[in-house]
Amino acid sequence: MQENCSFDYAVIRIVPRVEREEFINVGVILSCPAKKFLEARIELNEERLKCFAPNLEIATLRRYLEIIPKICAGSDEAGIIGKLTQRERFYWLTATRSTIIQTSPIHTGFAVNAEEMLEKLMNRMVR
Repeated sequence: MQENCSFDYAVIRIVPRVEREEFINVGVILSCPAKKFLEARIELNEERLKCFAPNLEIATLRRYLEIIPKICAGSDEAGIIGKLTQRERFYWLTATRSTIIQTSPIHTGFAVNAEEMLEKLMNRMVR
């Protein structure tokens, strides 16, 4: 029988006008150190985003979002940040920023399967 492991997650948000603090959730980053798991999933609903913030350059935004899963994976494309440990990459990605792409505060939970939990969080928080 597999046992529950603790995990941390943060929701990835698009905040078009930082001063208004309005956002749309576009993804989730989940870290489960016991399983050596760090992954991000992103689903950008362009139609919804255009209604919310019609002046955003979606192609540029998409390029910035695409690097997040690469950082999680420790890909060479992630540059020097990709060479950090998994835990350091998670904390780097979830650090407080005042930019258009932000993350929620970090939340903690328990799960047997980190990948299944990531999918559940995507359904609950993003889709």
